[in-house]
Amino acid sequence: MSTNNNQTSSITSVIASSSVGTLIEWYDFYIFGSLAIEISNKFFPSTNQTAALLSTLATFAAGFLVRPFGALFFGRLGDLIGRKYTFLVTLVLMGGSTFFIGLIPGYETIGFLAPLAILVLRLLQGLALGGEYGGAATYVAEHAPEGTRGYWTSWIQTTATLGLFVSLIVIIATRKSMSAADFAEWGWRIPFLISILLVGVSIVIRLQMKESPVFAQLKAEGKTSANPLKESFGKKENFKMVLLALFGATMGQGVVWYTGQFYAQVFLKNTCKLDGLQVDTWLGYALLLGTGGFVLFGWLSDKIGRKVIMMSGMALALLFTMPMFKQLYNTASPKAKANQEQVDKREISMGVTRLVKTLVEGKADSLMTTDTIKHYADGSIYSKKVETILFLGQKPDGYAPKTTEKMTLAESNMWSIVFPIFILVLFVTMVYGPIAAFLVELFPTRIRYSSMSLPYHIGNGVFGGLVPFIGTLISSYNPTNPFAGLVYPLSITALCFLIGSFLLSNKIDENVAD
Repeated sequence: MSTNNNQTSSITSVIASSSVGTLIEWYDFYIFGSLAIEISNKFFPSTNQTAALLSTLATFAAGFLVRPFGALFFGRLGDLIGRKYTFLVTLVLMGGSTFFIGLIPGYETIGFLAPLAILVLRLLQGLALGGEYGGAATYVAEHAPEGTRGYWTSWIQTTATLGLFVSLIVIIATRKSMSAADFAEWGWRIPFLISILLVGVSIVIRLQMKESPVFAQLKAEGKTSANPLKESFGKKENFKMVLLALFGATMGQGVVWYTGQFYAQVFLKNTCKLDGLQVDTWLGYALLLGTGGFVLFGWLSDKIGRKVIMMSGMALALLFTMPMFKQLYNTASPKAKANQEQVDKREISMGVTRLVKTLVEGKADSLMTTDTIKHYADGSIYSKKVETILFLGQKPDGYAPKTTEKMTLAESNMWSIVFPIFILVLFVTMVYGPIAAFLVELFPTRIRYSSMSLPYHIGNGVFGGLVPFIGTLISSYNPTNPFAGLVYPLSITALCFLIGSFLLSNKIDENVAD
């Protein structure tokens, strides 16, 4: 009895120390995506808002694209010198990059150097995250008691969603502590800057961790791999498992994850023009409700197997993702509200006096701001602000009026937004909860860090990380179809579901011999 209690106490300590650092790394990684609109306005030319947003999402995606390189570099390091010190390095690299993003001057101050600096720091974030997840998942799995690997590793799976949740809390708190103008001007930097404090705490915790007992024994016996990368990807049988893990599991898991948690966020803000603070708040509610699913499905995978749960999650995502997005659009989009009774419509022209004065004085240009406000019967409010410059001379090349559209929904609509996102998050928990245990069980201990990290980060970093960018890009070419962007993630999910259903085995707690 005492042995079981000691094991539980030990694994709980391992989970706590591993999770705190991993959660902070995800927080650092995700505040960039959560503040994509603000970053696009600050670090890219504002003459074309769609192009600026796409540039920001491309920079966001770049962090995902380099994750496989981080997986190779840090995975090799982890299999050579150990799990503990490797993901201590990734934590420092991530925290430093995030902090410096909060210090970079905007495009108006340093020009093209601003987006270039953002890109470099984003790439460093991606490299760090590429080494973090494989280390944390492997570390926990190698501490887990027999028959409970799915349950205990699922706690690491919660850290990604909790990291996003914490980022939303910090962003919402910062927004509410100041005016919208101050947040857009400088307040958005605060979530990046406070990261350095969180990282400091996590470093202290991780310095107290001990090496994985399984790896420590392997090292003591002289059985560690001399060349983990060659052994992982140069041997036919192991490389076959890497490809199967990628195309039969992590590829679909990645797109389901980023569709449910990130593309839904971008869709509501960009396509539906919903107020950013309202989106972040209601998304936070959905994440809070759905996060327990990671542990539930991780635990269940110890009972009935990893494959059956992951494939079920993909199948449900294929069936219900489109209906959930339609529900979001029908609730949030001002275009979808066009048939509702318009209670009040007012157009307020500001700056007219200034404009007349400018014309009389013969100055070259003047700013005019026009607000259109629509009130709907359910209490929702739609506002459209257009800032234009009247030029007495020739209009400069590339000039475009600056337009800001925003819909604020009545509180009575909250569950019409929260519930569909919760359903999408539930699918995420099904495909993501068992994935760490699944990957750990595919590869031997001596090359586990290297072997599992690459397919995970290609599936999530490349296929999953590109969902917001590709989805928004496809939608920009299909303005009459707000759901066009879903073609990409649903196609990838369908392909992965077919491969995984036929080729994966439904393993439970089986280890590959070293």
